[in-house]
Amino acid sequence: TAYFRFMMENRSAFREKNPEASSIELAKKLAGAWRELPASQKQVYEEAKKTDWQRYGEQLAKYKAQLTPAQAAALKEERRKQLARRRSLRAKRELTALGKPKRPRSGLNIFVAEKFQESEGISPAAKLKKLFDAWQKLSTSQKQQYLQLAEDDKVRYENEMKSWEAKMVELGREDLVRSKKKRLKKKPAETAKQAGTARTSLGTKAKLKLKKPEE
Repeated sequence: TAYFRFMMENRSAFREKNPEASSIELAKKLAGAWRELPASQKQVYEEAKKTDWQRYGEQLAKYKAQLTPAQAAALKEERRKQLARRRSLRAKRELTALGKPKRPRSGLNIFVAEKFQESEGISPAAKLKKLFDAWQKLSTSQKQQYLQLAEDDKVRYENEMKSWEAKMVELGREDLVRSKKKRLKKKPAETAKQAGTARTSLGTKAKLKLKKPEE
């Protein structure tokens, strides 16, 4: 973009004049300078942008022309996935900024978070594998404390969500409120024995759903 060209061209000079400024402060100074730049000087960057986009369009057309139908389809699918990831990331950032409560943790998640630092392993993945194996070997009574903490966390989550959703309605963001069906009271939790059996049967699927320890 025109602004990005201006920023890259002037960043070094601004850094020399403001050596103590943080990256964020420097970005603010550059943004301010861009806003104050006369239209005639901005036009230089706008024209450079148009020329570069034209060049890019020509090169992209040549690239696509030499693709096979299968390659073109694969490229289209990859583009679709990239856009989906970007939309998902933007949505997550928005929800974080709006203060949406963190989802409740499972008994396994709580166990992992508690034991992760002291667990042995040369990598986070290795530690997670050992902890997952250790969880499977726990008796029902040993798992019970973690399952109870998970139930308590569900209550915390539901209470916080009700308050958060009420706030979203006030802000006119009904689109972020769960449907009535999802808000209905869930079925009673499984007994400790049932929960232990169910989690053991999940196997590798449960491992893939592990959250990061710090969460």
